[in-house]
Amino acid sequence: MRHKKLILLISIWIIIVLLDYYLLPYFIQPIIWIFTVIVLLVFIIKQIIKTSKEYPEDLKIRIVILLTLGILFTLTFYNFNKIPRKIIEKVDWMVLYNKRNKIVDDVKSGKLKPNTGLNNGICKLPFNFPIVSNGGNDIWLFQNNNNNNNNNNKTIKFWISRGFFDSPQSYFIYTNDPETINSINRLITKYPENNYKIKENWYRVLEMF
Repeated sequence: MRHKKLILLISIWIIIVLLDYYLLPYFIQPIIWIFTVIVLLVFIIKQIIKTSKEYPEDLKIRIVILLTLGILFTLTFYNFNKIPRKIIEKVDWMVLYNKRNKIVDDVKSGKLKPNTGLNNGICKLPFNFPIVSNGGNDIWLFQNNNNNNNNNNKTIKFWISRGFFDSPQSYFIYTNDPETINSINRLITKYPENNYKIKENWYRVLEMF
C-alpha cells in the first residue's frame, strides 16, 4: 500500500463516516461499522507482516502507513466512531442551524404537522440534501396540552442518531415548553457529558430507553 492507495483508503473512510452519520439507516450502521473494522484490521496485519520484511530504505514509509491505519482503526473502533461523529455533529449544528430554525417556524405556524397517519407525532420531511434529521429526515413534534395557557408551546426533535435495538437515541431538540425544559435540565444535571444546552430553547439530548 503506497501513497495513492493510502489517500484513497482515507477518502473512502471519510465517505463511510459521513454516510454513517447522515444517511445510513440505524439498523445498517452496526454492519458497516463491523465491516470497516475488519477491513482495517486486515490491512494492519498485512502491513505489520510487510514491515517486518521491508528493506531499511522503505521502512519509514511502511511505518507511516501502519500508523495511519492504526489511527483510522482507533477512530472507527472507539465507541462506534465517537470522535469523528462528535466533530461532524458540531459542524452539522452550525451549518444547518438556520434551516432547522425555519422548520421550527413552520411547525409553530401550522405549516408542518405530523403526517404519517399513525398518531405518533412524526412529520416526514422531503428527503433533500443536506438532511436536518438523520435516519430518514423525520422530525418528532409534541405539544404539551397540559399547559392550556399557551398553545404555542412546542417541542421538536431532530434526530442525530436513531438508535439500534436497545441503543440510545440522540437529538437536537427545540422546545419552549417549561415542563420539557425542566425535564431536560434534570437530565443535564444528571448526565452533563451527553446532554447540554446549546443556546436559548435548543438542546442536545441523549435519550436512554
